[in-house]
Amino acid sequence: MKINGKTAGDIFDQIRAKIQSGELVPGTMLPTLRDLAGELGINRNTVALAYKRLTDAGFVLSRGRNGTIVREPIATIDIEGSAPGLAIRDLASGNPASSVLPSVNQLVTHIQNTPGLYGEPEIRPELEAAGLEWLQPDLDVPFELNLTNGAVDAVERVLASYLIAGDRVAVEDPCFLSSISTLRYNRLQAAPVAMDTEGMQIEALSRQLSAGVQAVIITPRAHNPTGFGLSAGRAEGIRTLLASYPQVLVIVDDHFSLLSTQDYHHIVPANTRNWVLIRSLSKFLGPDMRMAFVASDEETSQRLRQRLNAGTNWVSHILQDMAAGHMRSPDFQQSILAARGRYLGQRELLVSALKQHGVTVSDHHDGLNVWVPLAHNSAATVMQMAQRGWLVRGGEGFMLDSTRSGLRITVSELDAPETELIAKSLAGILSQQGQIQATNKV
Repeated sequence: MKINGKTAGDIFDQIRAKIQSGELVPGTMLPTLRDLAGELGINRNTVALAYKRLTDAGFVLSRGRNGTIVREPIATIDIEGSAPGLAIRDLASGNPASSVLPSVNQLVTHIQNTPGLYGEPEIRPELEAAGLEWLQPDLDVPFELNLTNGAVDAVERVLASYLIAGDRVAVEDPCFLSSISTLRYNRLQAAPVAMDTEGMQIEALSRQLSAGVQAVIITPRAHNPTGFGLSAGRAEGIRTLLASYPQVLVIVDDHFSLLSTQDYHHIVPANTRNWVLIRSLSKFLGPDMRMAFVASDEETSQRLRQRLNAGTNWVSHILQDMAAGHMRSPDFQQSILAARGRYLGQRELLVSALKQHGVTVSDHHDGLNVWVPLAHNSAATVMQMAQRGWLVRGGEGFMLDSTRSGLRITVSELDAPETELIAKSLAGILSQQGQIQATNKV
């Protein structure tokens, strides 16, 4: 590798150009600081600064004493949803039930829209009032409210407001697919935290905090893919632990919120400097009505508003008016109760059927999915279920640092006869494979 720069900027530019041109391919080891500094006749700190800039920009990966290598390109990862027109029954999509989502005609019925213009507040007053009413009971500290284009958008904007490429973020393992994607595409490193039926394990989180993570993303209930949530005791333990790390950004993604059958347990300590609580509207309005409330401290709110400035990234006022009208309509609460009850009944039906056929699963599910732990790789099980007419999602795509696996089964569109057939099919396959199920581990 021929480098002739004398400044950190020159070295950075030349190595970046060689990576972008393909001259330096992924996996190539860069010269050591000492070797390159000696070759160029400059101070090692100058080379170290250039390498740090390359690492922060995502071009190379530092392995400490094992050197610095050219980073692999961003790999394609799994995404939610399934291809249309499938010939087999789709239990892998992660979608809500279309029958409990309001139609466009229903949403338009309650709309009182006036044109949104530049310079207006980012949130319509009616929708802001609904958001404050929703969030205030669960927050005992002052907060400001913003609106983003969905929960994933909120997570990405908050991370980008504080972190730089190469920073480490503690997340649940297994992890929500969109969180994996968000971290990867922003060149942030996922720091996996093992979880069980009560949520993130405190000792595992403590290790990542001690190792210097810059942020933590926690799903308090209806965790995707497992459906598990924080118990009161686990939430209190995490809150106590985080109090020792007030500088760590805390992101609470309460995406299922209104539809959840589990209590919300707040885990943000009073001394945490920067935090957000995100609650999505998409789960009860539909994925295409992509909006999320973001409650946060004042500094984080100001950073978010700079990224949501009027005219570029605001959430459509028309969509806001539709959402506000629906949330203020007389039948809104009843529709939420009906959807919540439907999902609860479908989860319980599948869990009961699986247990009756000898498949060990947890009773602590919430959300749209049921998680079936497996002792081995899920590929063969997924294939055999597909041969029997059922599309389920294997667990490997959700895993970050775990040798375990599982199946995620979306229950939102299931009926009772199907549930019995699915449980019987899966039990037969697992019996043939000799799979031994865990009782409370993910």
